[in-house]
Amino acid sequence: MRRTVPAVLLTVAVLATAACTQTKSGSGGGGDSSGPVKIGLVTKTDTNPYFVKLRESAKAHAAQSGAEVIAVAGKFDGDNEGQVAAIENLVQQGVKGILITPSNSTGILGALKQAKEKGVLVIALDTETDPKDAVDATYATNNTTAGELEGKYIKATLGPTAPRLLMMDGTPGGTVDEQRHKGFLQGMGLKDGDPAIIGAAPTNGDQNKAQAAMENLLQRDATVNSVYTLNEPAARGAVAALTAKGLAGKVAVGSIDGGCQGVADVKAGKYLATVMQFPKKMAEQGVDAVVAFAKDGKKPTGFQDTGAQLITDKPLPGLDSKDTTWGAQNCWG
Repeated sequence: MRRTVPAVLLTVAVLATAACTQTKSGSGGGGDSSGPVKIGLVTKTDTNPYFVKLRESAKAHAAQSGAEVIAVAGKFDGDNEGQVAAIENLVQQGVKGILITPSNSTGILGALKQAKEKGVLVIALDTETDPKDAVDATYATNNTTAGELEGKYIKATLGPTAPRLLMMDGTPGGTVDEQRHKGFLQGMGLKDGDPAIIGAAPTNGDQNKAQAAMENLLQRDATVNSVYTLNEPAARGAVAALTAKGLAGKVAVGSIDGGCQGVADVKAGKYLATVMQFPKKMAEQGVDAVVAFAKDGKKPTGFQDTGAQLITDKPLPGLDSKDTTWGAQNCWG
């Protein structure tokens, strides 16, 4: 089978060439000590608004600290090969640290290990690796908690009505996807295989794929009364399919992200609630950690929870939530 070269390889190649004209990178991952601290940022994609905000925040905060962020991304959510190539190229460019949102929690372990062996600080943002200690530290939402908040809200919305649940999952094998899925079911009081789950499909967190998946599931069974969505693009796709089927407003839909568009969607009643994440905080704390490491060699450790907040204009007893006015003031994207 003929294989095409991922776009990310071309991107990092161009970046590498540009970097060589500016500084001489050392083999130890430290770069030119006389120049700014170089920080590599590898996101799952460069189009998802969540990762756009994370990238913008990292670059802005680094500039305030006299550091420089070299940002690259996978071609799509799940582009493990592209992320591995990005890590390798960033190490060659002499970055002091790499901030990464892993597309696959295990597929990049070899590249991360090599980076650490060359003295590069490695921090996961948004998504944990498996095992967790494959990176020096993780700055992220507790995604199990985020999923649980979504699940508890949908369960409370249904009240005594038995759920007829469709699940818009993410990318098979992804840490975030598995944690949110697990947390949501915990919040609903369900387990995988429960007959209350009448269908599920991977969406890769993509709106178009989610819409197609929901359309297919509704053709098999349109008795749905509740929908789990991995993220807000998946929620928008699911709602589009429900609307076309005449089910808009009749199905309890929740989501996770907290982007400004998502908050606006909740305000407009497209779905009932979303769980806000804080990518700006993740990016800034990650940058600070690399800058500190460059100065004194101190490494952060463990999981740093950057928080999750339920956003809805229909609060329910026993669930801490903020309304969409607060959400619009604190959203991203």
